[in-house]
Parts: sequence; structure tokens; C-alpha cells
Amino acid sequence: MLKELIIYIAKSLVDQPDEVEVEEIAGERTVMYELKVSKKDIGKIIGKGGKTAKAIRTIVTAASMKIGKRAVLEILEPS
Repeated sequence: MLKELIIYIAKSLVDQPDEVEVEEIAGERTVMYELKVSKKDIGKIIGKGGKTAKAIRTIVTAASMKIGKRAVLEILEPS
């Protein structure tokens, strides 16, 4: 559920939606999501001063409350 939400949000923001990848790493109480986008789109995901990234993390945190787990979103630097 959260993985699909992150993919949907990221694809809506970037110019190259085909390069959006989200990996889910499940722990006992925490689920970590690693978001990868193209080099050209990393600025759109992070936003000015990190505001867009913070907003995405807020949405993910609020949605994770419904499933009773803590969610962490990591935005990985493209290689």
C-alpha cells in the first residue's frame, strides 16, 4: 500500500517516471522505503530546501499510522 503511494507521488513529480524505483525493506516494527529516481529528477523530489521531500515523508508517516507500523523514506542519490 505505502510502496504504491510513494511510486504514485514520485511519478507525478518527475519528468522520467519510468526510472522511479522503490524498494521496501521490512523490519519488525519499521518499514524502510528507498526511493530512486533519475539524476535529472532528484531536485524535483527533494525540492527547494528539502520541502518536497519533507512533504512526501509526512504523507508516508501519516499513511503508515493506519497500518500500525513506522515508515521511513530514504531518497537515494542516483549513481
